[in-house]
Amino acid sequence: MAKEIIVNVEPRETRVAVIESGRLVELHVEREERVVGSVYKSKVVNVLQGMDAAFVDIGLERNAFLYAGDVIPEAADAEGNGKNTARERNHLRIKDLVKPGQELLVQVVKAPRGTKGARVSTRLSLPGRYLVLMPEGETIGVSRKIEQPLERERLKKLAAKIRTFPCSLIVRTEADGKGEAELRQDFEFLTKLWNQIQQKAEQTKAPGVVHQDLNLVFKIVRDVFSEDVSKLVLDSQQDYEKALEIVGMISPKLKSRVEYYSDPEPIFQRYGIEQEIERLTKPKIWLKSGGYITIDQTEALTAIDVNTGKFVGTACLADTILKANLDAVNEVARQLRLRDIGGVIVIDFIDMSSARDRQHVMQALEKALKKDRVRSKIATISPLGLVEMTRKCTGESLSQILTEPCPYCGGQGRVYSPETMAARIERELRQVVNESDHEAFLLTMHPRVAACFLGPQGEDVERLEQTTNRALFVRADPRMHIEEYRILPGDLQEMERQIVRYRPGQVVECQVEKEPIVAQPRAVGWCEGYYVDLQNGGSYLGERVKARLIHVHRSFAIGEVVPAAKTIDKAEPI
Repeated sequence: MAKEIIVNVEPRETRVAVIESGRLVELHVEREERVVGSVYKSKVVNVLQGMDAAFVDIGLERNAFLYAGDVIPEAADAEGNGKNTARERNHLRIKDLVKPGQELLVQVVKAPRGTKGARVSTRLSLPGRYLVLMPEGETIGVSRKIEQPLERERLKKLAAKIRTFPCSLIVRTEADGKGEAELRQDFEFLTKLWNQIQQKAEQTKAPGVVHQDLNLVFKIVRDVFSEDVSKLVLDSQQDYEKALEIVGMISPKLKSRVEYYSDPEPIFQRYGIEQEIERLTKPKIWLKSGGYITIDQTEALTAIDVNTGKFVGTACLADTILKANLDAVNEVARQLRLRDIGGVIVIDFIDMSSARDRQHVMQALEKALKKDRVRSKIATISPLGLVEMTRKCTGESLSQILTEPCPYCGGQGRVYSPETMAARIERELRQVVNESDHEAFLLTMHPRVAACFLGPQGEDVERLEQTTNRALFVRADPRMHIEEYRILPGDLQEMERQIVRYRPGQVVECQVEKEPIVAQPRAVGWCEGYYVDLQNGGSYLGERVKARLIHVHRSFAIGEVVPAAKTIDKAEPI
């Protein structure tokens, strides 16, 4: 199975695509530092006995949730290892474990989602290339994906041999076939990391971050880039050099498979990934046979429905239904990985009367899910063809990252978020610039998208002007749909004559609105589609005010509200 990793690094976001046999199977998007895996020094805010949990302050916007089961050491395993028996664990309550004001070292195991804060645990785990080190306990485990008994026993003995202080170790799937030298090197690296965490924890005042997990690119290099990957392609020179450095430390013989992409055509366009992303927000996925599946994500669970569609088969009805279900199995497993769907999942296969056919579909589903790095559990298939399963959830699904609830239909549907649209417009603009000799462009979009596109105090649009060497005029139109935009090329002098321009010291009338990129006491004033960053506008949200422009640029201005202004200079072309 040919496997490739394609990395697109941009100022607004980093995207990593995993391709198997020519098909996109994983897509990861990072727009800011991810908190899952990071270690914090926290302070207990309050203890909820009725929920057997506590809320702790780790320095994020919302307090994190600490369940009693994430404080108690793991129960003894089948070989008698561990500190607490199951009976002892059941008798311990959160009030016996933590107190308000107490400081704890915790690790984020589930990212904040919606209105919920992060979930944290005091049981730290530090993943390496071949091992996972857990400072608590003295157990040794081996990944379930390593199935050969002799290999499992060999790796378990090696792990016990290289362990130099009391701790728990899990041997990862990537260690299959590796020797003592590789495992020892990984253990020494993790030991050094744990010592650094302990030292920083002593110096850090709660709440505060003690250790940040790797960013998306290097996490993929650590966890996914292995011998079954034919190439790792990055379009960022800086990240390419860092990736080479990391690969040189953990697996030097794979360095030749790391490539730098420098062509003018966007890397995701070259590999056909951009078109795949367009389909990821659609609920219906057509299958090669003519059937289709629909995916409906709710807060409680994800429902997947399998339909025959245009597939009518060639033999009997039972055979047609079996083939349609088997065709859907691989696509269901692929979509779970691709959309990073977690939590409770119910798959509604087409009803099969034969128990043998139902067993056949279940075996095919289990086999397809083995390719997934994320752990999942499957229940038996019901007589109606329903399969209940769970897939580990650590953060937002891809749909939740790329989209937001639709403001036009009251949240019943979803549209692309302003951040996604701003990134899309920038990508299209770069492509148009590469294919055009025009020196100026007029970009018109929805106000929320325009605010994201411009960036705080216009820094993003100024960066874009410098990197494209083009003059950009950004204007907002509230009548446009949030996914609608226009890119109009033209002559710079002609645009400067036709487009309304402003001058320093001019007083204009603005509608003051709140935008996420602007924090109090500032606010955004819209003057006929022109963006004005009002330094004192926070007290005038929702009002029409008079503002004096201080610094003026093509696409935005810095200004201040002047309540006492008696006249308004109408904007004129200059």
